[in-house]
Amino acid sequence: MTTQWNKDDLFYVCSMIEFVARETHNKVKDVVGKMTDEDLVLQLRTAGVNHCLSFEQVCDEWIEEYQITEGNFDNITTCKYSVPTVTSIGRVYQTLILNVMGLYANVVEAIKTVYNSFISDEISDFNSNVFYSNPDYIKCSYEAGELLD
Repeated sequence: MTTQWNKDDLFYVCSMIEFVARETHNKVKDVVGKMTDEDLVLQLRTAGVNHCLSFEQVCDEWIEEYQITEGNFDNITTCKYSVPTVTSIGRVYQTLILNVMGLYANVVEAIKTVYNSFISDEISDFNSNVFYSNPDYIKCSYEAGELLD
């Protein structure tokens, strides 16, 4: 399965995944888990148009289209520091996915694998320092399957 996409499309999709997760109180891997490979390809293809719409509007469409139900995950109110923006988290995921793309057959496999890995929970823990870490550290930790000391 091939799709035309660029790094900005990937950034938008990663940011939307974070936005939808926050709005529905789900983990990001649960949002990605509701989407098929074809759904992710469609979102990458339409990112260039959808970025002109509000996150709220696209979020409502994703919730309906992918039947995303209300969860009970809340990493915002438990955050002891400044909550990173949706786009800041989107950039972390975009960078990681681009850095590990060579390990996977295509971008969809990379997205699904990264979001379903241990690093996703670490990035979503806004009380840890992983979100703020150097992209090379995040990549190396991801590839090693653990956080490095």
